[in-house]
Amino acid sequence: MTEFSVLDLVPIREGGTLSEAYTAAAGLARTAEETGCKRFWIAEHHAMEGIGGAAASVVIGHIGHATSTIRIGAGGIMLPNHNPFVIAEQFGTLAALFPGRVDLGLGRAPGAGPELQRALRKDLHRSAELFPHDVAELRAMLAGDPEMQVRATPGFGADVEMWMLGSSLFGAQLAARLGLPYAFASHFAPTHLDAALELYRRDFRPSDTLEAPHVMAAMTVFVADSEDEARLIASSQEQSFVRLRTGTPGKLPPPVRGYRDSLPPQARATLDHIGEVSAVGTPAQVREKIDAFVARTGADEIMLSGATYDPAARIRSLELLQQAMR
Repeated sequence: MTEFSVLDLVPIREGGTLSEAYTAAAGLARTAEETGCKRFWIAEHHAMEGIGGAAASVVIGHIGHATSTIRIGAGGIMLPNHNPFVIAEQFGTLAALFPGRVDLGLGRAPGAGPELQRALRKDLHRSAELFPHDVAELRAMLAGDPEMQVRATPGFGADVEMWMLGSSLFGAQLAARLGLPYAFASHFAPTHLDAALELYRRDFRPSDTLEAPHVMAAMTVFVADSEDEARLIASSQEQSFVRLRTGTPGKLPPPVRGYRDSLPPQARATLDHIGEVSAVGTPAQVREKIDAFVARTGADEIMLSGATYDPAARIRSLELLQQAMR
């Protein structure tokens, strides 16, 4: 049976505040737990006015205190932005605070221009080249490798479930080689989904922590009582996505009825590109789309993405989805 999890970017609304965004994230996490979702992940993004998850480990702690059983973690930590030792300390701390609940998804893409590189004091191109080495080092620290000369405290031997993230073939190759579970960011980069999953499963090598390939694929999902309402609440994220791709990102805007139809062809094509990994509509319509996606990908888990201007709309969407999938 396919399991569901939630990815939250901690969206900051136009006219809203960071504090409201963190409160909304905690409320969504509680609903995810109550409806039987397996994980609740926060994504690391820097210098983006509309996203509040930059200090991902801190936000994960906030989510952990708001919940009691759901797994919590990062989807993901962009390791080129950091050094493995500090991430081991951060997630070792989380593992001690929330035993048996902490995930660490690792990504290679720094997503940073020259200005942000300077602010982070990092050569992100060089750091990206070292990513496989840094993943191995971090994994050894968290596994409690006795050969480690310096042991992160907390972090050494911590109970953290490590994942490899990806939106291309590189992450699939590394996840297969290391025997890690693999999460594909199909919600914004669907082009290489099928090829990446095929490569990962074909080349997978069992590890001490995982005997067989395990795949999570992301979908953008909005569910409402009517298709028209679902498309309305989806329009806030659609606006954000188009603005991001056209170089004018900002806070999450209010919904606009008929937004997609109002776009010029090139902008509409930007949304159509991710339409194959989106499910927007009534519970029955969304279930049909998800069932088809699972049949196509063989995904063991689906990571649900989607930001709504009204936090209650996303909570309602999650509740309706879980009812429909029973």
